[in-house]
Amino acid sequence: MNRPASTRYVALGLLMAVGLVFGGALPSLAQDGTPEPAGIDEVAPAPGSIGTDIPVTYFGPPPSGVQKELVGPVQLLRSGELDMEAGTITLPLYRGEMTDGTPVWYILTDTTDEANAEALGLNHSAKLAYANVPGGTRTANLANDLTLVFDQGAVDFAPERRIQPGEGENPFPPAAAEPGSVGDDSYTPLVRIENAGGHVYNAPVVAYGTDAEQLDFCGGDVDHSLVHDRVVSFCPAEQTVTVRLVAGFSFARPVFYVSFDASEAATAALEESTLAPGMGNIQVGFDDGAFSAVERLFVTANGPTGADNPQRQGLNSALMGEGTGPLNVFGGVPTIALDYSPMWDLNLGVWTQEAIDAGYRSRLIDEFQILGLASQGHITGPDGAAYGSTGIIVNCPIVARLL
Repeated sequence: MNRPASTRYVALGLLMAVGLVFGGALPSLAQDGTPEPAGIDEVAPAPGSIGTDIPVTYFGPPPSGVQKELVGPVQLLRSGELDMEAGTITLPLYRGEMTDGTPVWYILTDTTDEANAEALGLNHSAKLAYANVPGGTRTANLANDLTLVFDQGAVDFAPERRIQPGEGENPFPPAAAEPGSVGDDSYTPLVRIENAGGHVYNAPVVAYGTDAEQLDFCGGDVDHSLVHDRVVSFCPAEQTVTVRLVAGFSFARPVFYVSFDASEAATAALEESTLAPGMGNIQVGFDDGAFSAVERLFVTANGPTGADNPQRQGLNSALMGEGTGPLNVFGGVPTIALDYSPMWDLNLGVWTQEAIDAGYRSRLIDEFQILGLASQGHITGPDGAAYGSTGIIVNCPIVARLL
């Protein structure tokens, strides 16, 4: 089913407004200052029995090993150990190099190589082949010792992430948003391995230019001036890295994902992710097109607020520090949609005042629900513009589906 191409916003001021988005915006903090888990209580379906002591990790019948599209929970990124209660996943950590020998620490989440995806427990994304446009991917080669040697793409983890909410009842867009890690103009997480079939891998960089001895954070207490802001444990000795997850929805099902990179600086700041300018070379606006590399992500600016409100959702709520994020909606995830891609074309929606006054505003959990409301005029783009693409891409590999 083809969906209409989205309108791309190009004005700098509007990009600032729509770019300050979701996934990790001012996460709630525990008393010790550490981020709370990824919102499992907000997205977990209610147990079938009322008044019984059933943990939130129980969601229904045992998961199917064959027809995974029918029942969950299903861990989709199977290469690591998922902890739903903690809201984390521990993944294999790889050490590569630049051509001059500079250390590059990265992980793998998705690939166009279906057989290797199955063998390594990665997500298969055939659509990433169409991200292989000038600047959209980097190239790398495997050395004789199987070290991956990258041709370009440096990342600076030294900047300090800064978020300052806007004033008044609508703190979105923020007054200031600066990312905690910044890639150079050629950095993109997508890498084409030239001497291994030319397949494209999603290989986000989680540390750069630092030796293993300086990155011994196996017990936590991570220095985020050296590693990605979503890292909670970094252990070169065990070749593992643990990262915080984000909760959202797809086709009315709760999902966990990780936000690693964004093509726009303010978006990267709110995502707790890396600014990856190279991702901006990937075409957006036609997610169901024959040669599209992207899928659509649906973000609400002014959803319902209130820390105890079961309908809570959106950027205003996230910037107020309610919950653990804005609870965004994905266009398709593995086992449900064949056209999954970790490259998400960000669509930003605003409830109209008329819809709010009529009592229509509520939590949204399905893309067709959102598109239906947009077609009826209840949700628009910012400032009443047509609903559609912001032109911004975020790299958010899907980790698990809870139903």
